[in-house]
Amino acid sequence: MPWNNQSGGGKGGGPWGGGDGPWGNGPNRPNNPWGNGPNRGGGQDPQNSPDLEELLRRSQERLKRVFPKKGGGGGPSGGGGGPSLGGIGARGVALAAIVVAVIYGLTGFYTVRPGEVGVELVLGRHVGNTMPGLRYNVPYPFGEVYTPDVLRIRELVIGTRGSGRGSTVDMPAESLMLTGDENIVDIDFKVQWQVDRDHPANFLFNIEDPEGTVKQVAESAMREVVGRRNIQPILTQERQQIQLAVQELMQQTLDQYDAGIDVTQVQMQKVDPPEQVIDAFRDVQAARADQETAQNRADAYANEVVPQARGEAAKIVEDAQAYRDQVVAEATGQADRFLSVYEEYAKAPDVTRQRIYLETLERVFSDTDKIIIDESAGNGVVPFLPLDRMSQSASGNTTQSQGNR
Repeated sequence: MPWNNQSGGGKGGGPWGGGDGPWGNGPNRPNNPWGNGPNRGGGQDPQNSPDLEELLRRSQERLKRVFPKKGGGGGPSGGGGGPSLGGIGARGVALAAIVVAVIYGLTGFYTVRPGEVGVELVLGRHVGNTMPGLRYNVPYPFGEVYTPDVLRIRELVIGTRGSGRGSTVDMPAESLMLTGDENIVDIDFKVQWQVDRDHPANFLFNIEDPEGTVKQVAESAMREVVGRRNIQPILTQERQQIQLAVQELMQQTLDQYDAGIDVTQVQMQKVDPPEQVIDAFRDVQAARADQETAQNRADAYANEVVPQARGEAAKIVEDAQAYRDQVVAEATGQADRFLSVYEEYAKAPDVTRQRIYLETLERVFSDTDKIIIDESAGNGVVPFLPLDRMSQSASGNTTQSQGNR
């Protein structure tokens, strides 16, 4: 029978056998085009994929059931022979070809898991990206699919290495850097990055070693940023600014490479002077801390005394201004009064002179004891009755009597 391995010179010569036929995979056809394709970037393992030759063998068995052997002798009249190769072989080959074509077409289906992006290639050319779900692309070897994980955060530590015993080993070649004031600082830092979900093909095809590229770019960016600053701000208050500057510079460099990588975070883990001089640097930092404490105390005292002195100075200025206004106002009033008196004097000089004289005497003698002497009197002394004192003593006696009651 044409489906038995009895012909072809002992080579397993059935059309779907394991020999050297067009569907075989014998020693003369090691590169069977219908064999297993490559792993489709996150799909099934080739070792677990269906064996095409096994499927063909099963197809042969089904064809044998469709066209069973006839009983009897081996002649045309005895009915002992099988179906003729010309009548049944062509139908079998056509049916097998259809089965192979269907199986080959089904190998184009693939699955994109959540968090992944499918990158489709046809004849080696990138034709598009696909989202999670069941998708289809041209089967291998004409088409390929890669499914990189674009949500996973990858982490890279620069300056230290794990020793495998739960501890870390310092890497001075990576961590020692020169500052802008020609000092050396030891920096260990961590970089977190992920695949750019909008350009996963750049990540797959533009760089050969993504992790090594990120490491080199991160180390170069950190050295450039540190080289622009003095050591003291690096050790104290400028860590956040340095982290942001390094992240921005890394992203610019990777974008120039079309690396398809997004830098999500740069975190400085340790920033110290070199180990050989770290004690001296700590002493300097302690002295600077004491200096800042004394300066803060002086500033606090100045903030307390200066406003008080300014308030007192402002009070003195305001009192002087008030006194000046008072003196000016009094002088102005006296000048106006003198001018008004002068105007009246100009109108009646005698009357005004007499009035001024009397007012002056009144003002002079109002608070003095007076004795009136009249020359026309006998001895020139006129008895004087102090009515004002009598009225004051009378009012005093009345008040005292009321108090005694």
